[in-house]
Amino acid sequence: MAKLLYRLGRFAFEKRRLVVVLWVGILAALVVGAARAPTPPPDSFSIPGTESQQAFDLLGERFPGAKTDGAEARIVFVAPEGQSIGSESNKAAVGKIVADVASGAQVSNVLDPFETGAVSENGTTAYATVSYSETPENLTDASKAALTDAVAVGKAAGVTVEIGGTAVELQPEIGGITELIGIAVAALVLMITFGALAAAGLPLLTALIGIAVGIASIVAIGMSTTATTLAVMLGLAVGIDYALFIVSRYRSERADGYSAEEAAGRAVGTAGSAVVFAGLTVIIALTGLSVVGMTALTQMGLAAAGTVAIAVTIALTLLPAMLGFFQNAVMPRAARKTASADTQSHVGGDPMPSDPIPVKKPSMGVRWAEFVVRRPVAVLLIGLLGMGALSLPVLSLELGMPGDESQPTSTSQRRAYDALAAGFGPGFNGPLTMVVDARGVADPDAALDQVSKTLEATDGVVSVSPPIFNEAHDTALLTAVSATGPTSTETKDLVHALRGEAGDLKTATGASVLITGTTAVNIDVSQKMSDAVLPYLAIVVGLAILLLMIVFRSIAVPIKAALGFLLSVGAAFGVIIAVFQWGWLAGLLGIDQTGPVMSMMPIFLIGVVFGLAMDYEVFLVTRMREAFAHGESSHDAIVTGFRHSGRVVVAAAAIMIAVFAGFIGGDALMIKMMGLGLASAVFFDAFVVRMTLVPAVLALLGDKAWWMPQWLAKILPNADVEGESLNRVEADEPGPQLESSRV
Repeated sequence: MAKLLYRLGRFAFEKRRLVVVLWVGILAALVVGAARAPTPPPDSFSIPGTESQQAFDLLGERFPGAKTDGAEARIVFVAPEGQSIGSESNKAAVGKIVADVASGAQVSNVLDPFETGAVSENGTTAYATVSYSETPENLTDASKAALTDAVAVGKAAGVTVEIGGTAVELQPEIGGITELIGIAVAALVLMITFGALAAAGLPLLTALIGIAVGIASIVAIGMSTTATTLAVMLGLAVGIDYALFIVSRYRSERADGYSAEEAAGRAVGTAGSAVVFAGLTVIIALTGLSVVGMTALTQMGLAAAGTVAIAVTIALTLLPAMLGFFQNAVMPRAARKTASADTQSHVGGDPMPSDPIPVKKPSMGVRWAEFVVRRPVAVLLIGLLGMGALSLPVLSLELGMPGDESQPTSTSQRRAYDALAAGFGPGFNGPLTMVVDARGVADPDAALDQVSKTLEATDGVVSVSPPIFNEAHDTALLTAVSATGPTSTETKDLVHALRGEAGDLKTATGASVLITGTTAVNIDVSQKMSDAVLPYLAIVVGLAILLLMIVFRSIAVPIKAALGFLLSVGAAFGVIIAVFQWGWLAGLLGIDQTGPVMSMMPIFLIGVVFGLAMDYEVFLVTRMREAFAHGESSHDAIVTGFRHSGRVVVAAAAIMIAVFAGFIGGDALMIKMMGLGLASAVFFDAFVVRMTLVPAVLALLGDKAWWMPQWLAKILPNADVEGESLNRVEADEPGPQLESSRV
C-alpha cells in the first residue's frame, strides 16, 4: 500500500492543476445536483421488531384515513390566578384563538377544548389539539405565525397561552457561532503547531471542501438533511486531522533533505497509509450502526461514513496537489529559504544534501514518553484508577428519549408541558396508545369492555378513554394515562405490566392488545439499543482488531487498543451522566432540566468514539512500529514515536475537542449531549489512554508487543504502513523533474 499511495501522492503533486480542477468540477456537479434534487421525504422513525412499531403498522392498515405523519400542535390555555378557564371572558378568548388557528390553510382539524372536555378538574387549564395536513418540515411560516399570534391574543385577553407539539419543534441546526469558535480554535492550534500560515490553512481548506462535497452528496442522493448533523461534526474533525498528519509528515521529509515532490509522495505513502487505515476504522464503526435496525440511526451513520471516506480521499489527492502550490510556504520560516534553494538545485528522489539540523533539547512529548517508559507500572495503575473512577456513574445510567420536559424553561414547549402536568397530572404528557385487534372475535364490543375494565383496574393507570372503532369495527383505539411522567421508571414498569396482562386478555377475549405511543416507543427504543450493544461491539471491534493486526503486525497492540477504547467510552459516559442526569455543571452548559440519557447515545457514542480512538492509535503507534521495524529497541521506539507524532497527536486531539465542544452550545439537547460526549471521549482517549496508558503497556510488554505467530503473519496481508518499500522505490522510479519542483 505504501508504494501505491507514494505514487498517488507524487502524481497528485505533479498534476496538481488537473487534480484541483477535477475536485472543483466534482463539487460543482454535486452542488448543481443538490440544488435540483427533489425535497427529500420526511424522516421516518421506525423500529422494526418492537411491539410499538407493530401497533403503529396495524393502525396504518386498519385506520387508512388517518394521517400519521402530519404535524400536530397542542395549544394550552391557563386562566389567570383565581379564575376559571370556563368563565365567559376566558371562554370567549379561547374560542377566538381556536377559530383563528382553524382558519389556516394547512390545518386539517382543531378540537375545541370545551366540546371535547379537555378541561382540567380544577377548571384552570384547557388544551386544544391542532392537526395539520403537512409534515412539520413542510409547514409554512404563515401556519407557524398563527400559533405565535395565538399567544399574543391570549396575553391581551389575560389568558396564558403556551404551544407544544411537533409543529413547533426546532430542527437541529449546524453552523452557529459556537461551531465557528471551534473552527477558530482549530486554526489557532494549527498556527501554533506549524508556525506557518499556509501549513495551518491547508488542513482547514481541504476539510471544508470535504464537508461541502459530503453535504452536497447527501442532499443530491435524496437523504434527509438531518443526516448531515453527524456528517458535518465528524467530517470537519477528521478532515483537519488527516490533513494535519500528512502535512506534518511532508515537513518532516523535507527536513530530512527530500525534494518537494519526493516529500509529498513519501508523506502520502507513510502518513497517508495511516490515514487510510484510521479512516477505515471510523467507516467500519459508523456503517456498523446499521445493525441496530433503526432507519434514522442508519442514515446518520452512512452519511457520516461517506463524509469520512471523502475526507480520506481528499487527504490523499487534493492535499498533495495543494502542497505543490505551497511547497515551501508550508515549511517553518527558518527553513523556507534553505528549502527553496535546495529544491531548485536538486534532481532525483534521494535525500538532498543539506546542513545538519541543529540538535534541539527534547520536546515535552519526548520527556513525557521517557518518564512513562521509566515508570510504566505506576503510570498504568494511576491511569486505570482515574479512568475507573470517572466511569463509576455508568452504574446509574438511565436511558430514555427526552421530550419537551428537557427543553429550557424559556421555551413555550416546556411551559406547555409543565402546565399540562400541573392541570392534568404528570402522565398526561405521555399517554399510552392501546391498539386492540378484535378481528375474528365474535363480540368485539364485549372484548373492548373487558380490556377497558382491566386497564382501569391496573395500578398506575389513572384514566382510560372510551374506545374508538375503525369502520370495519374490528380494531379499536384506547388511550391510557399513567400516574407518573413519561420518562419515569414507574411508567416503564407500567408498560411492561400492561404488556404482561395482554396475554391474559388474549386468552379471555380473543383480542390482541398492543401498546404504542411516544412513551412506549421510547421504552422500546431504549430496549432495542441495549440489546444491540453487544452484537455491535462484537462486529465492529472484531473487524477493527483484524484491521489493526494488518497495520501493526501484532496481536497485543490491537487488543490493547480495543481495551483502551472501553476506558475512554466509560469515562465519557461518566461525564454525560454527571451533567445531563445528575445535573453537575448543567446550568453552565445551558441545561435547565436533568433527565435520562438519550436512548441512542450509548451505541452512537460507542461507534463514533471507537473510530476516533483507533485514529490516534494508528497515528501514534505506527511511528513506533516504524522505528521498531528500522532496528530500534522497543523502548527507544516508544520515545521515537512520541518525538515524531506526539506533538501532532496533541494538536489533532485539541482540534477535534474544539470542533466537538463547539456543538455543546447548540439549542437541541441531542446536539449538546453529542458534543460533550465526543469532546470528553477524545480528551480521555488522546491524553490519558493513547498518550499515557499505551506507552506504559508497550514498555511493560517490550518486544512481545510486536509479536505475531508466523502462520498468522503469512495469512494476513502486509500493508507496509511503516513505508519499508519506499526505501527501494527510487530504484524503480525516475526522480522528480526540476520543473515540477519549482514553486
